[in-house]
Amino acid sequence: MTDTTSIKHQTPLTSGDFTAADEPFALFEAWLNEAIKSEPNDPNAMALATVDPDGLPDVRMVLMKGFDTEGFVFYSHIASQKGRELAANPKAALLFHWKSLRRQVRIRGNVTPVTDAEADAYFATRPKQAQIGAWASKQSQELESRFAFEQAIAKVAARHVIGDVPRPPGWSGWRITPSRIEFWHDRPFRLHDRIEFRRDAAGQPWSKTRMYP
Repeated sequence: MTDTTSIKHQTPLTSGDFTAADEPFALFEAWLNEAIKSEPNDPNAMALATVDPDGLPDVRMVLMKGFDTEGFVFYSHIASQKGRELAANPKAALLFHWKSLRRQVRIRGNVTPVTDAEADAYFATRPKQAQIGAWASKQSQELESRFAFEQAIAKVAARHVIGDVPRPPGWSGWRITPSRIEFWHDRPFRLHDRIEFRRDAAGQPWSKTRMYP
């Protein structure tokens, strides 16, 4: 699993170079490395789209916390709106938009929970205040006031003045295993470059198609 905070910068790819790529993961890593250098904040931010029981899409920004050839990982509360929707319909779409580079990457695929060991390992890296917040927040539920939330935070903090904060049982992560990955690069006069990689299932070979802008 690649930690997005430790990816090393590679030689930048030009728009022409990326269309010659044979598989998507190395290309994604190269583009992310460039985004780490150029984006003002959160180059690992991605829009996550899920679907509710009525078929109405939901989308929100989350932070990718790792990726490899198995997929793209993020963490949140299991009982949150996104968690409930993924439990009912474990498919999702992602969008990375790096405005400074005029690039975007679209990803679609099936979703599976990460292991407890993975969730524990990542939770241990979070700042203590963020760990406390994960316990205090009833994510996606109604909140009567900001003061009520601050009181909940204070109560959790009082229980963990000394020692490590364990991962809440209702907090974990998900992995989106892609079946499609599309790379988009801005070109003058809206004559953009688009390359889409597809595969039938995880572990299968990728096919590559150039798309009209």
